[in-house]
Amino acid sequence: MARALDLDEAVEDYLQHLKVERNLSRNTLDAYGNDLRQLLEHLEAAGIEATDEVSSRALLDFLTALSRRGLSARSQARRWVAVRGLFRWLRVEGLIDVDPTQGVRMPKAAAKLPELLGREEIERLIAAPGVDTALGLRDTALLEFMYATGCRVSEACNLELGSLHLDQGLVVLTGKGNKQRMVPLGDCALVAMLAWLEEGRPQLLARARGAARQTRRVFLNHRGGSLSRQGWFLRIRQHATTAGITRDISPHKLRHSFATHLIEGGADLRAVQTLLGHADISTTQVYTHLSQAHVRRAYDEHHPRA
Repeated sequence: MARALDLDEAVEDYLQHLKVERNLSRNTLDAYGNDLRQLLEHLEAAGIEATDEVSSRALLDFLTALSRRGLSARSQARRWVAVRGLFRWLRVEGLIDVDPTQGVRMPKAAAKLPELLGREEIERLIAAPGVDTALGLRDTALLEFMYATGCRVSEACNLELGSLHLDQGLVVLTGKGNKQRMVPLGDCALVAMLAWLEEGRPQLLARARGAARQTRRVFLNHRGGSLSRQGWFLRIRQHATTAGITRDISPHKLRHSFATHLIEGGADLRAVQTLLGHADISTTQVYTHLSQAHVRRAYDEHHPRA
């Protein structure tokens, strides 16, 4: 019979497993930690503090509580992934005799099509920063880079000089689980990147102090340090306002736009999967729904008997 563990201890051990053996990113680990802490709070309120006290009924009560708080099916499903992962790991490790998540069924979240920017909106957004200042050169290069590669914002912010192969028009991106992929850069992105590296980056790097002057990060903040995801999020929203884009925008929408525009242009789904760094092609297939909508609009607008 498995030894009962304190739930706090079990969660900490599981998060350490995800960090060391699964090599998950800091952002993913934080998300798992937050979700599991919500579970612990719920179970503690019910007087449950050890792994052998957790039942399927207790977990169903947790899901019911999430629903009553107004969380969407999608948000509930995300938390359930963390909970199920915890108890499956405990069972594999022999730390519990029965997995209480077995038999518990979560309602499937409806697939949500990603929002994207139109091509004309992309052009306005990229033009918004201007190229008269070091920050303008940086932001223009970063917008061009993200739209040219479809990279995640973390991949752009963590990018180092050694990953650039501009003479070949290529960049090596490091994605989830430290998996690397090589992605081409178009001419517009190359021109913007060279201008940033030759003119803008040295100006910002000169503002750095001490060891920060030795940074190998490609994109720097206004003090010459590493650019953060939060900092870039605020900048892109400012540029969207300048470009006259009134709806909500985030760096990730450049990734969605990249994928959709490729498929609309006839790109192979497997090629787009590779460029995006998706482990499963089913993740990429959501973009085919958007592409089909594009085809339908084109048919309705141009077929003489539509």
